[in-house]
Amino acid sequence: MDRDLIGYGANPPDPRWPGGARLALNFVLNFEEGSEPSIPDGDPASEWGLTENGGINPNVPGRDLAAEGMFAYGSRVGFWRIMRLFAGRALPLTVFGCALALQRHPPAAAAIRAAGHDVCCHGWRWEKHYQLTEAEERERIRRAVASLQQTMGERPLGWYCRHGPSVNTRRLLVEHGGFLYDSDAYDDELPYWTSVLGQPHLVVPYSLSTNDAKFGRGTFATGDDFFAYCRDAFDFLYREGRTQPRMLSIGLHQRLIGHPARAAGLERLLDHVGRFAGVWITRRLDIARHWSAIHPAPIAAPP
Repeated sequence: MDRDLIGYGANPPDPRWPGGARLALNFVLNFEEGSEPSIPDGDPASEWGLTENGGINPNVPGRDLAAEGMFAYGSRVGFWRIMRLFAGRALPLTVFGCALALQRHPPAAAAIRAAGHDVCCHGWRWEKHYQLTEAEERERIRRAVASLQQTMGERPLGWYCRHGPSVNTRRLLVEHGGFLYDSDAYDDELPYWTSVLGQPHLVVPYSLSTNDAKFGRGTFATGDDFFAYCRDAFDFLYREGRTQPRMLSIGLHQRLIGHPARAAGLERLLDHVGRFAGVWITRRLDIARHWSAIHPAPIAAPP
């Protein structure tokens, strides 16, 4: 049994967020469009996940041009709308960027760099790492890092797989080297250290709860659904943060929240959280750096 079902327990550490903030809030924009499985890229079928199909496989024979268009909407329109919402409020973003998607969209890569948003590597493509062999996964990690180094001007320091990692992912990240953290975990509301290959490794957990993916699965129907759900999570953690400060991740997808009716819910959420003092709205990389400085990796006991 190698699962940790206890974690920090009843007494989590004080994260000591900058300025004594009650809550660290990180918005994540998933940039996947152009890297998803597609017949033009040699895949056996077109990807339709997290599109307007609402989780129902359309079973289109051959190339699904409708699905391709829904993905393209995210990179052609949704990305720019979301960037405007955050720029208008001078708020930072973390981009979970698939390397091939950013490589194929130089204007978006330039806009992300100019805005100062950080990029956490979301793989070479939007693919399921738990379906890859170890050798394939090792090569994908190498290729993704090299691509983002060239596209963004610096290598990524964080990593996040599509949905979940393989049993090898974390070890391969440490083996590759240079990563400050990964976010392939959904098990906590604070960062934590783990040990990989005898080395300390930082985990900054993500969330599929406060996440617009629920539009693509039919759980959210309106922008108000997204707003109300994320607002309640924020308000609850803000109250709790008087004694136990936490971290809240809110996940966004360009082809989902980028549509106007849904973007209206995001707009209301950004305005809501902006009314509160004592909230550190920040990039994921800054959370990782803060935790490493304030709660450094434990020193291994001598053998």
